[in-house]
Amino acid sequence: MGVLLNEVSLSYPGTGLVIDRLSTEIDDGEFVAVLGASGCGKSSLLNMIAGLLAPSSGWLEVPKDGAAFMFQDANLLPWLTASQNVDLALKLAGKPVQEREERVEELLNLVQLGHASDKKPHELSGGMRQRVALARALAQDRQVLLMDEPFAALDAITRDMLHEQLRSLWGQTGKTIIFVTHNVREAIRLSGRILVLSSHPGRILETRRITDDLRNNPTQAAALGDELTTILRKEQRKHELTDRITH
Repeated sequence: MGVLLNEVSLSYPGTGLVIDRLSTEIDDGEFVAVLGASGCGKSSLLNMIAGLLAPSSGWLEVPKDGAAFMFQDANLLPWLTASQNVDLALKLAGKPVQEREERVEELLNLVQLGHASDKKPHELSGGMRQRVALARALAQDRQVLLMDEPFAALDAITRDMLHEQLRSLWGQTGKTIIFVTHNVREAIRLSGRILVLSSHPGRILETRRITDDLRNNPTQAAALGDELTTILRKEQRKHELTDRITH
C-alpha cells in the first residue's frame, strides 16, 4: 500500500488555509518529489502523512505502520556515536540486542559509514551526519520514508554524492519515498514523479513524470528545469503580491 490523499485541506488558527483540497495517490515503491516555494505547505503535508497533524477536511490513507521521517537537520544525539544513534530507533522499537547489533552494522554499511560507527556527530561531516540520520530513519523499518529537504544545508558536491546514494538505496530497499524540496534540479534528478505546489495555500498545480531517459538527457532535463522554475517564480510573485495587498 502506498499513500492516498483525498481532498485534504489544512488550516492553522490565525494563518488560514495552508493546504487546499489536495488529492493524489502515491504508489507503493514510488519516489515522488514535492516541489514548491517556501510557505506553500510542503512540510505541513509531510506532517499530515506522518500523523503529526490532522487534516482540517478530507482524508488520507497511509500504511498501518506509519511512516519514517528524515528532517533537514540530522538531529543526532551529540553524546551518542553513529551506531548508538541508529541503535536508538531499534531499541525504542523493542528489538533484542543481538538483532539490533546486526541491523545497525547492516544499515551503516548500506549508507557507506561502517568505518565511522564509533564516531560522535561532532567528528562527522555534514554529509556523514545526514547519512547517519538516513540509516536511523531506515532502522524504523517503515515502507514509507518522508524526507523534508534533507540535503538543503549541504554543499553542492556533498549533495550530489548523497543524491546518488539515495537513488541507489531506493533501488535496493523498494521504499516509498516522498521527498520535499524547493530545488528544481534535485527534484528532477531524484524522483520518478514531481508534484508542483502553488504558493499558499498549497494546491497541486502541475504533475510531471520523470523517466530515466529524460533525467539522463541534459537538454531535456534543463528544459524541464526551466519550465518548472518559471512556474515557481510566477507562484512566488503571486504570493508576494497577495501579501502586500492584504497587509
